[in-house]
Amino acid sequence: MEESNTDQNQLTIHVVASTNSSEFTHLSWALSHSSVVGLDAEWKPIRGRQLTFPAVSLLQIACRLATASRDDADSEAVFLIDLSAVPLPSIYELLRDVFESPDVLKLGFRFKQDLVYLSSTFCSQGCEPGFDKVEPFLDITSIYNHLQNKQPGRKTKETKSLATICKEVLGISLSKELQCSDWSCRPLSEEQKIYAAADAHCLIRILDAFQVKVLKEVNSLQNTELHSSNLDPGLKQILVEPYNCSKILRTKFGEALQMVQATITEIPCTIPTGGGGISGKPCRNTISMNDTLSQIVRKYGDKIFLKESDRQPRASKKKGKKQSSVRVIHNGRRVENIDDWQGSAPWDLSLGGDGCPKFLCDVMVEGLAKHLRCVGVDAAVPCSKKPETRALIDQAHKEKRVLLTRDAKLLRHEYLIKNQIYRVKSLLKNEQLVEVIETFRLKICEDQLMSRCTKCNGRFIQKPLSTEEAIEAAKGFQVIPNCLFNKDLEFWQCMDCNQLYWEVRFRRLKRAQLMLQMFGTDKIAT
Repeated sequence: MEESNTDQNQLTIHVVASTNSSEFTHLSWALSHSSVVGLDAEWKPIRGRQLTFPAVSLLQIACRLATASRDDADSEAVFLIDLSAVPLPSIYELLRDVFESPDVLKLGFRFKQDLVYLSSTFCSQGCEPGFDKVEPFLDITSIYNHLQNKQPGRKTKETKSLATICKEVLGISLSKELQCSDWSCRPLSEEQKIYAAADAHCLIRILDAFQVKVLKEVNSLQNTELHSSNLDPGLKQILVEPYNCSKILRTKFGEALQMVQATITEIPCTIPTGGGGISGKPCRNTISMNDTLSQIVRKYGDKIFLKESDRQPRASKKKGKKQSSVRVIHNGRRVENIDDWQGSAPWDLSLGGDGCPKFLCDVMVEGLAKHLRCVGVDAAVPCSKKPETRALIDQAHKEKRVLLTRDAKLLRHEYLIKNQIYRVKSLLKNEQLVEVIETFRLKICEDQLMSRCTKCNGRFIQKPLSTEEAIEAAKGFQVIPNCLFNKDLEFWQCMDCNQLYWEVRFRRLKRAQLMLQMFGTDKIAT
C-alpha cells in the first residue's frame, strides 16, 4: 500500500495508482460511506495558447464518513487518484455516482474549471459523455461570503484566494508554492503529495467552521438550547483555540512543507478487509446526511452544470506574434539567455548605484519577497496588484532594482534593459531564497536578520521597545495578547507602517543559528 506519512501527528495520504490495489478498495468503500467530500484537481501548467483543455493528472478527494464525528479515528481520509496511471474507464462510473449523489455534499474552490478539464480528460479515454453535473455542491467562496456577510461593515465582494480564506476562517497558513509545479511528472514528490492533500482537506475544515455558524444562527432564531448531539465534537475547539497549539509553526523561516503539514492531522482509516479492486458500483450507505448538513444543503446548496459551450476551449483574443525563443533586443542587438544572470547588478557602485542589493518581486514570487526581507534584503513588490509589464520594468529601472519573476513571458519584451530581470528557477520559497543569494553573491550579516518588516519592507527601529513602550505604541493600532507579557520578549516596530513584532530573545539567537546552517558560513558575514 502506497502511503505518504508525514509524521505521527499527521493524516495518512492514500495514493491510488491502480484499481487492483488496497488503496482503490479503500477509496471505493470510503466514497460509499461519506456524507461530505472535498474535491480538487491538478494538471500540468498551461504555457501559451492551447487548442485543447489540459489533461488532469491528479484528482484529490477528502472524505468525511456519514456516521462519524470529527474526533472519531475513522472519520476522514484523503485520496490522491493518479489519473495518469489508473485506467479512466474503470473509475468513471464510481466518480460520476459520487458527483451526482444527493447523499454526498461536494465541496470545492472554483471547481467548475476543474470539472471541465476532468470531463475532457475522461472523454479523451472513451468515457462519454464525461461529467456534466455536480450536485449538491458548495463553493468555499460562497461559504466565505456567507460568513463575512454576518460581520458588520464587511460589504466587499473581492474574490479571495483559498490561502486567504484558510487564513481568515481557520487561522492557518496554506502554502501555494507548488501550485504551478509540473503535476504530470512522476513520481510525485512528498511535498507535492502534502500540498495536494491539504488543498482538498482544508475544504472540509472550512465547512466545519461554517456548520458552527449555522448552528448558532438556528439556536438564535429558535431561542432554544443547542444540544451537543447536533454539534460535531471538537468544532468548538477550532474556534476557541484556532490552531494556536504547537502543531502550527510560528517561525517565519519554517519550511513550506511544515506550514502545509500543519493543516492536516493524522486520522488513520479502518477499511474492510479484502484484496484487489472492486468491480461494479459500490453499495451506497442508506444513511442520509445529518440534520445540520441537510439544512445547509437546502439553504445554501448549489450545483455545477456544464453546458455544451463549456466543453469547447475558447480561443485566445490576444493579438500579435509570439516569439519562438527567449530573446530581447538591447542597443540594436539580440541578447540570448537573459534569465541566466551575467554582469553587474544595477546597484553596483561602478554603475552609479549605492551598493545595496535591491529587488522587485512580481506576483509570482511575492513569497520570496518576504523571505528576502527576513534576511534584511530590500525586496519591494509592485505598486499595483495587477501591474502592466512596462510598469514593472519602469519601477525596477527607476529604483535600480533587479526584477525577480518566474514568468518566462516577461523575458520576451523588447524594451527590457540588460541585467534588469532574473527568472527564478526554484519552486519553494526557501530554495528560491538560496538561489537568489547564490546567484547575486549576496553577503548576509547576522545583524541583518529580521531587520526589515515582512509586511511593507520598511526598516525596524534601531533598538527593541520595552513592554510598556510596546503597549503604548500598539494603542488603537494593534492588539498584543496578554499571555505575552510574562515572557522574556523583544518588541520591534517598523518605522514605515508601525507594525509591531515580538520574539523571545533566545529564539532570535536560535533563528540566526538556523540561518547560518541554511546558507553556510561563507554567505553569512559574522
